[in-house]
Amino acid sequence: MTKLICAALIGVVTIPLFSTMAEASTMSRACLRSDRPAATRSMCRCIQQVANQNLSRTDQKMAATFFSEPHKAQVIRQSDRSSHEKFWLRYKEFGSVVAASCGHLR
Repeated sequence: MTKLICAALIGVVTIPLFSTMAEASTMSRACLRSDRPAATRSMCRCIQQVANQNLSRTDQKMAATFFSEPHKAQVIRQSDRSSHEKFWLRYKEFGSVVAASCGHLR
């Protein structure tokens, strides 16, 4: 499941150009910095837009780390901490919305 979500967020991501890097936020910057070929500007922008609607800033900061540390997603998913469990439920929903909203950008 984690691999699927990571693939949806990292491997399938394309991002539109931002006029300045100041316009890019936490998730889009992490996406753009990833080494995934599908991390285009349009995909990363779409991911950021979905994140803004579905994740808190704190959630976005944690999720952004998954771009550079994919294994961290697995650690969070398998954690017994209730805060991680609650985050993971929100993150799964976020992943579903990204797939539905941004999947056409592949």
